[in-house]
Amino acid sequence: MSSRTRALGICTALVLALLATAAFAPLPFSVAFPGDTADVLGKHKGKQVITISGAPTRETSGQLRMAAIVATGPDATVRLPDIVKGWFRTDQAVMPVESVYPVGDTAEKAVEHNLKDMRSSQDVATRAALNYLHKSDKDVKVKLDLGTIGGPSAGLLFSLGIIDKLAGDGQGGDLTGGQKIAGTGTITADGEVGAVGGVSLKTQAAGRDGAKVFLVPKSECKDAQAELPEGMRLVPVSTLSGTVDALKALKSGGTVPSC
Repeated sequence: MSSRTRALGICTALVLALLATAAFAPLPFSVAFPGDTADVLGKHKGKQVITISGAPTRETSGQLRMAAIVATGPDATVRLPDIVKGWFRTDQAVMPVESVYPVGDTAEKAVEHNLKDMRSSQDVATRAALNYLHKSDKDVKVKLDLGTIGGPSAGLLFSLGIIDKLAGDGQGGDLTGGQKIAGTGTITADGEVGAVGGVSLKTQAAGRDGAKVFLVPKSECKDAQAELPEGMRLVPVSTLSGTVDALKALKSGGTVPSC
């Protein structure tokens, strides 16, 4: 065997070894999937999601389903084959782990962080809804419970659920018009709707669970259209009051915003 052939063989072996190492080495990515949807007007895992005291509430029909994603945790081992598979599947998304979890978080800390975000989101969503209805949180008490689902992205749906239970459409009817409506979006106390990420996976979760209308933060229309389930209608929203108006228009057959 010539020295050149021997050197080529050694180089080939080194390259193959490096490729094998890359294929099986853990990488700093997280793989996300469509998660749960939960009707904020009803129960989730046997517990009422919205409980209101201090003011009369109304019976509602239809559903307001918040949509979530699930992602591999910060301690999970994600390798190159997982990433390649995720890139080619429409029901998965590959994201840098720091875009999903705070840097340095363990799985336990990530759960704690997400639940803290959810509790904060619930407080803000309550204030947004009561501000919209011109009611005081000194008189009206709201308890929200989504179990172990974390993060702030249910804020908009929480606010809509509170409004529907307290006032409906303002004319004796439901905001939903009896339909199964899903959506996502953060909310501020002033009623501004914010982007959340993962919307293409959330529309898939909503479609899987029977929703035909999806409320999406206006800035994420393009992402929501990427893998939109057949027959699903996107309604872009940017404020709580605008969302309520859109739902009323949807129910009455009026002009509804579109992506």
